[in-house]
Amino acid sequence: LLSPVFLAIAIAIKLTSKGPILFKQERIGQYGVLFTFLKFRSMCFLNDSKIHQDYVRRFISGKEECKQSDSNGGVYKLKGDPRITSVGNFLRRTSLDELPQFFNVLRGEMSLVGPRPPVPYETEAYDIWHRRRFLEAMPGITGLWQVNGRSKCTFDEMVRLDIKYARNWSLGLDLKILLETPRAVLTGNGAY
Repeated sequence: LLSPVFLAIAIAIKLTSKGPILFKQERIGQYGVLFTFLKFRSMCFLNDSKIHQDYVRRFISGKEECKQSDSNGGVYKLKGDPRITSVGNFLRRTSLDELPQFFNVLRGEMSLVGPRPPVPYETEAYDIWHRRRFLEAMPGITGLWQVNGRSKCTFDEMVRLDIKYARNWSLGLDLKILLETPRAVLTGNGAY
């Protein structure tokens, strides 16, 4: 059903920037198991990830320079990232870059609902309690964090939402989150 959308996005990526269509990255799944995470590529090919690594470490530690000027807390994604392409900016704002993760779901590495899977270098800055977000639930495409603030949450708030989801998991909660996800995507509130 999504193949026309996949094709249109693939063509747009290829026509506007060099490099592969898909971005593959090692992520940490449930119980610390590594897997290859898929997204449509939204950044320039062969970019330096150090800018993001440094930002994530500062953000997790709660450094002031990661706070938004509008007092909405931290921003989980780096705003104004120069590595993002014009098509990539659109894909990120609409969350269309996430569609290839359905393949991760089909392979059993992710669920439709759950905490976002962290990048290994991100976990190096975690406090012990932060690790519960990938120990207690399978990672998901959408989750409680995505429908309750997205990138407007601080890192600790995001982890608390992930732990709350794991503790209160039910089919009803998953359905509620899945039904709220299109609103979060369409409004783009907190998406960068």
